[in-house]
Amino acid sequence: MLHDPNHLYIFDTTLRDGEQVPGCQLTTPEKIEIAKDLEKLGVDIIEAGFPVSSPGDFQSVVELSKAVNDVIICALTRANQNDIDVAAEALKYAKRPRIHTGIG
Repeated sequence: MLHDPNHLYIFDTTLRDGEQVPGCQLTTPEKIEIAKDLEKLGVDIIEAGFPVSSPGDFQSVVELSKAVNDVIICALTRANQNDIDVAAEALKYAKRPRIHTGIG
């Protein structure tokens, strides 16, 4: 992605942070449908999940990576090597992968 100072980049966390709402749990097919809609809307980056948190989250990131074309698929990690390695593995099919690390 070339940096364009006149472009407002949209980083959407619906598929990861949205599931933090009590009672909200999306299936992988639902996440794929939402991701495809976000891509159609022109979202630049989709934070797909936190792959190290569970096998289900890992698999969702894998499937989302395969399902979209032009949008950047991002995986959240803590700043440690194992998290980063797991995220990289989950993103291996993404055409435009990104890892988002945080401390805390």
